Amino acid sequence: MMAEKIPYATGKKKSAIARVWMKPGDGSITVNKLPASDYFLRPSLTQLIQEPLELTQTSGKYSIMCRVSGGGKAGQASAVRHGIAKALLEVDGSLRPQLKKAGMLTRDSRVKERKKYGQPGARKRYQYSKR
Repeated sequence: MMAEKIPYATGKKKSAIARVWMKPGDGSITVNKLPASDYFLRPSLTQLIQEPLELTQTSGKYSIMCRVSGGGKAGQASAVRHGIAKALLEVDGSLRPQLKKAGMLTRDSRVKERKKYGQPGARKRYQYSKR
């Protein structure tokens, strides 16, 4: 007998990578073995994670388990949000239009630009002196 397949998705933002598993349950969200509200101390970040669930009226239907690494807390929260949106698609493909319209399925590819040699940062130049 094969175990039932648990919907899984990966979310990314900057250098943060979130792995998200979703199964029918009480609506609890666990991030790195802690409740989401304990891991992301800012309420705005906890709210950000809830967005895909609220948009699709699925809050309280699934228990979500996330493993997140890399980046800072804000980037990690966005990565978890991206992962949850993708995992919702695994569960129910009919949610795609509303998630796509809200831009939750698009990977935010903006990352920090590298520092170039001969200048102090990515774009900034050392001061030019004519004389």
